[in-house]
Amino acid sequence: MSGAEETGLPRWETPRLKNLTSWDSDWAGLRVVVAGIGASGFSAADTLIELGAIVVVVDAGATEENEAKADTLRIVGARQVLLGADHAESLPLVDGEQADLVVTSPGWRPSQPLLAQAAAAGVPIWGDVELAWRVRVREGRPTAEWLTITGTNGKTTTVGLTEAMLIAGGKRAVAAGNVGTPILDVIRDPQGYDFLAVELSSFQLHWAHSISPLASVCLNVAEDHVDWHGSYEAYVAAKASIYERTRIACIYNVEQRDTETMVEEADVIEGCRAVGFTTGMPSISMLGVVEDLLVDRAFIQQRKDSAAELASISELGDVVPRHLVANALAAAALVRAAGLPVAAVRDGIRAFQPGDHRIQVVANEDGVLWINDSKATNPHAASASLSSFPSVVWVAGGLSKGVSYDDLVKDNAKRLRAVVLIGQDPTPLQGALARHAPDVPVSSYPSLHTGFGHDGSGSPDPVSGDALMQWVVAEAARVARDGDTVLMAPAAASMDQFSSYAHRGAAFMAAVRARGGQGTIAKEF
Repeated sequence: MSGAEETGLPRWETPRLKNLTSWDSDWAGLRVVVAGIGASGFSAADTLIELGAIVVVVDAGATEENEAKADTLRIVGARQVLLGADHAESLPLVDGEQADLVVTSPGWRPSQPLLAQAAAAGVPIWGDVELAWRVRVREGRPTAEWLTITGTNGKTTTVGLTEAMLIAGGKRAVAAGNVGTPILDVIRDPQGYDFLAVELSSFQLHWAHSISPLASVCLNVAEDHVDWHGSYEAYVAAKASIYERTRIACIYNVEQRDTETMVEEADVIEGCRAVGFTTGMPSISMLGVVEDLLVDRAFIQQRKDSAAELASISELGDVVPRHLVANALAAAALVRAAGLPVAAVRDGIRAFQPGDHRIQVVANEDGVLWINDSKATNPHAASASLSSFPSVVWVAGGLSKGVSYDDLVKDNAKRLRAVVLIGQDPTPLQGALARHAPDVPVSSYPSLHTGFGHDGSGSPDPVSGDALMQWVVAEAARVARDGDTVLMAPAAASMDQFSSYAHRGAAFMAAVRARGGQGTIAKEF
């Protein structure tokens, strides 16, 4: 029986860990295994070493990059760095004794042998986000308030909008977490921040246990990452945990009942409000749309019979799909819960610069619009893209992650002129297309077993991902007609043929431009 079980503490806690609630707590001598040496794992190990913990780092990949990181961690004081697949198969001892704690990188599944052994032995497991929450309070520095964002889709856009609004409101703020900057690197900034806009994946939420944000939102939820969580129910439960212990406002999507149910079932701090957002007309305690305006009926005194104008939809871009409006409203709700004025929302929207590979215009030639939405890595995201255009040549496929494509194809069949398939295993999409869009022409590369291309990790197959995209663009151009949109919204992950969704998107854009199109300035609708 573990120490946690003996004292009635939850499985992620022990009597000693319970007292580790600030940077200035007594971390010295704590025996910690850090699982993973990627960005978050490296940051966690570096932080723990600085705190005085005894740290052993494990990663299955004995790559040149990992060896360089290992050398750095050894220099700063890691007790051991163990690289190679064999080391990830069991929980290592720390100075000859069982670890007090495992801090895992978010990509490691609960079923991974090292983590499974730790859980069976009663060793608490935290993620880097949990560690960041524990050390966020530090004497002599401001303690940032956290605004937390999750959802199957739209997280990065919403986090970016939230950051832009906070900065426009005069706050020292930064986007962190799953968005790219390891949250522990942000926590350790010597100046500190007023607010953190924290993007949290379902993986990170699974390993986070005590976060108590000022305000939180789950933008939406749809089938994704079933392979990691083991079931859709477990995935939804991880997403729902973002609302636990929220203090001021739980923001939910009025148009998706599941997110409202999450709020209803969450154990929040007394006085916390439920605030909805909708792309339709808002009721009391909601943000929404009136004509072409984003409005607030939640954070104003006279919300029973009036609304505060936040911004016009046109300020989001030239053509604005519904899901971008929803993302902007969710971000607005978060910063309004944090006490920011209306002007901060408007000025933040105007200042926001969207990232690449998110409904990005590549070219507009001969009446055909070419769009790169490589970030659409699941059916829910792809459906949001498809619904934005009336007639589509759809470039789709990749690593399916165990999801179903039936609803996606059924809901969008009428707008499909043709489909061009990528992905080493096109069978899941082919089946859905045959069942729900049997009259839509479908093309696939003669041999889909392609490699990564010149900027990926390589493959023994002579056909590169770049060559694949050249064929894709040629095939799409052959079938596209005036008024069509060639939309790459794969509804799948990229790692079977590309090193990342960004590599996939870059290959698509390069192939489009290589055939003669210079494109327009990239933007997100």
